[in-house]
Amino acid sequence: MKLRPFGLERYFAAHEFSTPYLLCCSDCESFSVSELLALEHDAPERLDALWLGYTESQGAMELRQQIASLYNTISPEQVLVHAGAEEVIFNFMHTLLSSGDHIIVHSPYYQSLGEVARSLGADVTSWESDPDRNWQLDLNFLEYVLTDRTRAVVINVPHNPTGHLPEETFLRDLAVLSAKHGFIVFSDEVYRLLEYRDADRLPALCDIDERAVSVGVMSKSFGLAGLRIGWAATRNKALYGQLAAFKDYTTICNSAPSEFLSSLALKHRDVILERNRAIIGENLERLQSFFMRYADVFRWIQPKAGPIAFPHLLEGAVDEFCNRLISQKGVLLLPGTLYGEKYNCFRIGFGRRNMAQGLEKLIEFVETWS
Repeated sequence: MKLRPFGLERYFAAHEFSTPYLLCCSDCESFSVSELLALEHDAPERLDALWLGYTESQGAMELRQQIASLYNTISPEQVLVHAGAEEVIFNFMHTLLSSGDHIIVHSPYYQSLGEVARSLGADVTSWESDPDRNWQLDLNFLEYVLTDRTRAVVINVPHNPTGHLPEETFLRDLAVLSAKHGFIVFSDEVYRLLEYRDADRLPALCDIDERAVSVGVMSKSFGLAGLRIGWAATRNKALYGQLAAFKDYTTICNSAPSEFLSSLALKHRDVILERNRAIIGENLERLQSFFMRYADVFRWIQPKAGPIAFPHLLEGAVDEFCNRLISQKGVLLLPGTLYGEKYNCFRIGFGRRNMAQGLEKLIEFVETWS
């Protein structure tokens, strides 16, 4: 197994903590520990008394109960807590795949969703979303590229980086194909619950398909990336057992304080999500005005969920655009070439309160771009 450098993460390592204005963050506004503890009157005392020994490998029962309540068909025993979504991805690929297997990945994609499989000797096919159809996926293409070696199909809904959200019929048709052809659907749902309209919220894949895996995390919708807590939810008993056994070779168990604070946050998720959706809504209005003003510079496909979007730069190279923006204005955007050379786009993030400051600097820069 040999992994290529993670381009996106290396880019952030180079710029995230030295650039004043971050306009490409994929998460929502975070909280301090004291803000979380203020959600319940006795939470500080309970945290003070927390035992710092080993925790249950599957995750604390209270936390798994809270996670299970996010779904319609999942019990706490069908939730496996990990150290962030990245560990879920790594463990799933190692559990399911061998050299010569085939996997199909919703594209553009977070690099590990394809790279871990590739490092194991699996063949990876990109299932390209279509910007001319608002970043939709074509199920006919999926059927065309399926083989008898296809072990998994990876989707990301709501989608990073485009903010696309399909219709429910798409998920149900995908579940039918999964049953027909025998592949497992691995559904990255880390932005679920950040739909702009409640009516657009989709069922989790694990609620539609008993063989599928739904992935969640505290980092994105809840804005609690520093807790490093993610999970896999599945009714697939055999796969759950394999994932749990493999986890013995990675983190074994999770951080007790992180599990405590995650459980506390999920109990009060309505408050957290309402705040984050309000921030997103205000910032999205600013971006709508911005992209209307500069419609000759960018192509803007409005997202339907989440705190990120993937506008096209119509003229010039996006790498040069982003590099000059950093050096001249101290603003960080994520060039789309980190998802693939053909994407002359950039990821813009609008889940944080200070987005307006960075947007002002971006406007100053765009006025000089030629």
